[in-house]
Amino acid sequence: MPIPEEVTGDEIDKDVRQELQSLPKTLAEDVARNLVMVARLLDEDPEAAYGYSRVALRLASRVAAVREAAGFAAYANQKYSEALAEFRAARRMTGSVELWPVMADCERGLGRPEKALDMAGAPEVHKLDKASQVEMRLVAAGARRDMGQLDAAIVTLQSPELASNSVQPWTARLRYAYADALLAAGREQEAREWFAKAVESDRDGSTDASDRLAELDGVEFVDALDEHEHEGDGGSASPTAEAGHEDETRDGKED
Repeated sequence: MPIPEEVTGDEIDKDVRQELQSLPKTLAEDVARNLVMVARLLDEDPEAAYGYSRVALRLASRVAAVREAAGFAAYANQKYSEALAEFRAARRMTGSVELWPVMADCERGLGRPEKALDMAGAPEVHKLDKASQVEMRLVAAGARRDMGQLDAAIVTLQSPELASNSVQPWTARLRYAYADALLAAGREQEAREWFAKAVESDRDGSTDASDRLAELDGVEFVDALDEHEHEGDGGSASPTAEAGHEDETRDGKED
């Protein structure tokens, strides 16, 4: 697969670069360039990222970073069985438990939520850092929902991290998941409060919490093209958004 000339391979993390030192120099450079492409395309073009990951895998299947990258590329393409195999291989090579949550989520993707829950209760979870423990909690709650256990999913998400006023990288996603579970359980007012809190903490737009909140508040979005057509027919322009309620004070601040 073609790689832009400006991609040198030096863009990769130093830890990965150190892993690649076990390879001949030219081979290491080729692998590094493919890994850079995987990282660049994983979100915007998962299929292309997967292609580059397969090239890297053919070149250096005994490098843990390559197996991990291949796993994430497969995961992004919903190839959960393949992703799980790659993550397991990377874990065997490194002995690290950091991939445990995404491995559990692969089990969910394969239709095995009970296995994901087993992993959520395994000793490995206690070895995870805080961010990964929160991720594991999200996976466990998702597994509960897969099994139709909405109340259990809500309880699973209730944690010191959810109650904290401190905004961490995982805060928006945790609050969003909690709001979504509440809404699924028919607890709309509570869901609205937590979607609002998710919006407050979502500094990089990682969720669509603002859209979900707008829906709950009765905001109707009108397509700009339709609006233009109405204007051309001599009608009055429709508002781009119409709120069906008065503003509410956001109470329920976390202690």
